[in-house]
Amino acid sequence: MSDTNSPSYWDAIYQSGRTGWDIGKPNPVFRRILESERFAPGTMLVLCAGRGYDARMFASRGFIVTAVDFSAKAVRDMHSLSDPQIPYEIIKMDLFDIPNSFKEQFDYVLEYTCYCAIDPSRRSEYIKEVARLIKPGGIYIALAFPISSHTGGPPYAVSSDELVDPFLALGFELLQREIPPDSIPTRRGKEELIILRKEAMKE
Repeated sequence: MSDTNSPSYWDAIYQSGRTGWDIGKPNPVFRRILESERFAPGTMLVLCAGRGYDARMFASRGFIVTAVDFSAKAVRDMHSLSDPQIPYEIIKMDLFDIPNSFKEQFDYVLEYTCYCAIDPSRRSEYIKEVARLIKPGGIYIALAFPISSHTGGPPYAVSSDELVDPFLALGFELLQREIPPDSIPTRRGKEELIILRKEAMKE
């Protein structure tokens, strides 16, 4: 069995062009959130950033973005597609190895096709990692995909309750859940937008 925990697994997929999760542009659901101006610019961590479409979109609107991916090929592509007029930080790193210096450094954590790509046995670890990285009062924005009960992967099936409930148990507040009407046509009805806020520090 291929090891989805290994960067070489994903490098091979990028090199072969079998990047079915890559829609070749910023996600329209995230674009709607950004253009609504609901969330003020701040520090944002984009996990499993791939070729960086969403990272660049948020950076272009004043967010201070750090984009993380552990595939060397994805990181090279991110660099090659970058615009020097839209600065953002690109880091080649396993999200499970993000150092403690990043603890509670981000106003936002953004993810799409990350949760479904990691080994399901590490999902609880992923949730704790996200909680560690977000500032008190910060926001987690996830577009969960694929909402499904299929076996095998990646992409591994996602249950939105399985994603939301552990965050609630950690004290996060659910701000929004929706089946987005503006998902790309082939994914409509198979995605769920989830927005949670980490509990702010008590004074």
